[in-house]
Amino acid sequence: MKLHALPLFVALLATHAAAFELATPQRTATLFVPAGEPECVRLAAADLVSDVHKITGQTLQAGEGEGSMVLASLNRPESAALLEKIAPGFGDGLKGKWEAYRVETSGGRLIIAGSDERGTMFGLYAFIEKYLGVDPLYYWAGRPPVKRATLAWDSVKLAAGEPSFKFRGWFINDEDLLTEWKESGGQRQIDYPFYKQVVPRDVMRAVAEALVRSRCNLIIPASFVDIINPPEEALVQECARRGVFLSQHHVEPLGVSAFSYFNYWKKRGKDLKYSYFSHPAEVREVWRVYAEKWAAYPNVIWQLGLRGIADRPMWMADPNTPQSDTDRGRLISEAMAAQVQILDEVTPRQPRYLSTTLWAEGSALNQKKLLTIPAGTIIVFADNSPGWKWQQDFYSTPRDPRNTYGVYYHHGLIGSGPHLAQVVGPHKTFACLKTAMEQGAGTYAIFNVSNLREFVLGIDASAKMTWRMDTFDPGTWLAEWVRSRFSKQQDAIEKAYQVYFNAWQIHDVQQVPFLMDGQMFGAGHSGLGEIAKKLKEKKISGGVGPEKDQRAVSKPELAKAATSHGGDAFWSGLNDMHPRNLGRRETLKHLAAQQAGLTLALLHARTAAATLPEREAAFLRDNLIYQGTIMLQTGEWLESVLRAGAVLELGEVGVCAEELARAEAAFAQLPVLAQDYCRGPWENWYRGCKKLNVAATLQKTRDVLEQARKAQTHAAQRKGKP
Repeated sequence: MKLHALPLFVALLATHAAAFELATPQRTATLFVPAGEPECVRLAAADLVSDVHKITGQTLQAGEGEGSMVLASLNRPESAALLEKIAPGFGDGLKGKWEAYRVETSGGRLIIAGSDERGTMFGLYAFIEKYLGVDPLYYWAGRPPVKRATLAWDSVKLAAGEPSFKFRGWFINDEDLLTEWKESGGQRQIDYPFYKQVVPRDVMRAVAEALVRSRCNLIIPASFVDIINPPEEALVQECARRGVFLSQHHVEPLGVSAFSYFNYWKKRGKDLKYSYFSHPAEVREVWRVYAEKWAAYPNVIWQLGLRGIADRPMWMADPNTPQSDTDRGRLISEAMAAQVQILDEVTPRQPRYLSTTLWAEGSALNQKKLLTIPAGTIIVFADNSPGWKWQQDFYSTPRDPRNTYGVYYHHGLIGSGPHLAQVVGPHKTFACLKTAMEQGAGTYAIFNVSNLREFVLGIDASAKMTWRMDTFDPGTWLAEWVRSRFSKQQDAIEKAYQVYFNAWQIHDVQQVPFLMDGQMFGAGHSGLGEIAKKLKEKKISGGVGPEKDQRAVSKPELAKAATSHGGDAFWSGLNDMHPRNLGRRETLKHLAAQQAGLTLALLHARTAAATLPEREAAFLRDNLIYQGTIMLQTGEWLESVLRAGAVLELGEVGVCAEELARAEAAFAQLPVLAQDYCRGPWENWYRGCKKLNVAATLQKTRDVLEQARKAQTHAAQRKGKP
């Protein structure tokens, strides 16, 4: 290029400069956060600074005066005055609204304004996601932002009115992997096989950051939180810093679980039964102490109710509790009234939200109209556990104008699954939430997200749909989700996800999935147990064994409950959670269909992954290929266990041993496959795997296999005798 042409070239570059430059190799914007903004807005601003540095290597500087990028919450006088000064009328459409925001360039600045502090925070995170390309769940998805030299745009424009669901959040539950992934965050005094140590504070910090980046505003930070234990209170503190609403597990009215109750009285030298029936005064004392502790935090949604130890009804903790549903409903209603009275005394001048979650026996008693729920309570209906459909009380409960209504939905759930692999796709979640909106239960939506990492697709989808239900389309969303994460093979990858979510088999009668990981683990354990018992007792018929009774259920406790006290409200409330046993032949037929679907999904995914850049291929392997493969192996294991049981009924001990050997070989692949899934920063991810417990299941399979081989040897020796 000739020297005399250089000024013209520079002039052309200047002519085409972007309207707003956040960070370029030459300069960075200045970021101004008015002094009156709360900590949650300042933390969001710090996240922006961190994101820009990760992407460009540049560091945004704090603005003096008015800055080139301004954050302003309309409910903060100083911020409102500044906004009116630099951009008159900019926030007029936001005043008095809930979590609404506007993001736009004006007068050479980028202004992010919210109707309140969460609106400002969510507006900033919406800008970060759309314009910087940062995945809200980047930490849990293993997807750090892509590096770029320049962050500049000719136009920046985003806006959102009030969200569809007022409260939208996560329940960190069945979090066995989170509790032991890193070094302990502290010890818990809990008489329970799980959660012996506290999730580390830095892990909870990453959870809370992902929550607000996803534009959710509610969290139950762990199972059975004892806020009087400092390491557990640290979890609450990390969430409170983010400006979100804090709530409690449905076994923790006013923040008190049975374990907290035991700890409280143990320190005072008393060993008391956890029972509002036998010790009402003592229970109320603990409720009051914990309510005073929780009340130190803003934005608490208080849980009302009455349950027993772990996640069981109160009457399982105290057999003296009345046996009729009417008396039990009355006792729970009296407890909720007492809890409201305590809150009236402990928080007399604080804004207050109440909720009660109708899960298990709560759902069953509510269907019978045996609960009196205090006015002003958010009544939360549960899905069938896991999320597939609403329970009957969702439809049969009249909506009382004195209350509002919401839903509790499972992305993950122990026992019936899913836990190690996602199952419920965005189409089904959207259908359930759309029904919730239509049926007057659209105030509150909380999602059981378990250990987060396995469910990033479902979590992102549910966050987007609860924010704006009227414009959400699950098919469009999935296509866009795939295209924002993969540079090639998008159609094949989208197809892989569609086939994967459609592969899960639906129960013929109850119309819910019944071969998810937890359910397959349970069925396999049951089958192994039956084989072991027959081998031990030498009950090998040598004839054709009968099919299992079609009316039998998969959980022994449920079968027992159905024959006692005319049916127990707890187990009847979980009827769809544990679908009825279809018998071995039908189960194997459905299992074969599911295996075929998973195999096809994996074919699409593996073919696509082979052509992707490593960063993208790694995410596809973690989020789809690994999950599909371990479920395929689990299915092979279950098939072989079921066949082993069938041939044993025919007296074929040797063939039974062969089938168990196939089962062992299939299941033994799970820890091998997990080695790559637990690579790098995810080292020790499965160290706390005690809920489904892959290691224990593999060992049980090997033990029964050894038992069968010994029986085979013994049978051969007997045959060889003259």
